[in-house]
Amino acid sequence: MADRVVAKIAARAAGEALPRAPRDVAPPHATVTVHHDIARVRISLELDYPSDLGAECAAVRRTVAARVEELAGMTVPEVDIDVERLHSTHTQPSPRSRLR
Repeated sequence: MADRVVAKIAARAAGEALPRAPRDVAPPHATVTVHHDIARVRISLELDYPSDLGAECAAVRRTVAARVEELAGMTVPEVDIDVERLHSTHTQPSPRSRLR
């Protein structure tokens, strides 16, 4: 299976693992290196802050590894997470202020 196909599976799984997606941000992006039946995955994503960043990253790791193993039949020994940006929930405009 091609690296880019596994990367699409991983990116989709990362998005599903997040409890809520930050507003107006790019979806998670994945890069994958496949060697035989082993996939090494790197996920780039943006998260809300404050939140339990460690728990969110752990959930992404678990979900990505499980989904890639299930759908691609590959072992995933590691999932690296790059948090590209944190979005403060305190500085995001409220839904009412956007309507004005």
